[in-house]
Amino acid sequence: MYVSIRKYKVVPGATPELVKRVNEEFAPIISKTPGFIAYYGVDTGNDVVASIGVFLTQSAAEESNRIAGDWVGKNIAPLIENAADVTTGKVVVHKKSY
Repeated sequence: MYVSIRKYKVVPGATPELVKRVNEEFAPIISKTPGFIAYYGVDTGNDVVASIGVFLTQSAAEESNRIAGDWVGKNIAPLIENAADVTTGKVVVHKKSY
């Protein structure tokens, strides 16, 4: 498994609109990526939002970054203060309770 973590600094006060649009528009797109496992959005406070995508392969995780970059640029760029901080890597520890 591989993950892609993207962190965005959001324009002050724009987090609710960003979250709404990501949930309604982007999540359905990214979930159709071959190798998709899960997607999470996290409001970390202080106008920072992170996303965590989980994929079967490294290429799927990297493709998700391309898809996200394109979508952000076309759909929510005015809500973001600067480019995403992106980290992609292999899952080396995994534990779940369900």
